[in-house]
Amino acid sequence: MVLTMRSGALAGVLALGLAGPSLAETGVELPAPTGVPLPFDLGGEFSLVDQAGDIRTQVNPSGRPQLLFFGYAACEQICSVALPMMADAVHALDAAGLDVTPVMITVDPERDTPEVLAEQLPALHPSFIGLTGKPGDLQVAYDAFGVDATVVYEDPFLGDVFAHGSFIYLLDGQGEFLTLFPPILTPDRVTEIVRSHVENDARG
Repeated sequence: MVLTMRSGALAGVLALGLAGPSLAETGVELPAPTGVPLPFDLGGEFSLVDQAGDIRTQVNPSGRPQLLFFGYAACEQICSVALPMMADAVHALDAAGLDVTPVMITVDPERDTPEVLAEQLPALHPSFIGLTGKPGDLQVAYDAFGVDATVVYEDPFLGDVFAHGSFIYLLDGQGEFLTLFPPILTPDRVTEIVRSHVENDARG
């Protein structure tokens, strides 16, 4: 299955040219927290199941900001970079006095059962939330964040192999989309971005 951000949304990010890490560092310029609206709409309501079997929506019950990624537990490609980076960033944010919840929505619901997510994700960070659900419910989340999915191939040893979009989405505690960034940033840089957006959002 291929999971990618729809081309129009990605083109909008690449065309922004606003403050953030240099193109030489990431290839993507990140939106600055200036209140300037993004040139595309992302985010929305969804209702999925977490690793404890409980219903969870885009709203964080704790009211904390969220780092959201679309991936899967068996991924040996970008997920092996993005998920540990998210965990490290959450540790760095905690040290900076800001509680942020890392969340992964699976693109592989057949294998990513609540039991699998409960085993895999807390090993990265104890607060990591894994979300799965029925195909239709997952598609609602994919659509909300401009995600497309297509089967690539089946590995004889690993099973289905997924190529998928690498963006990490920052949401506030109510599930509102704030910004997005690639997973190749350092945890310290992510801390700067998250703090600037969350503080700007708090000021209203």
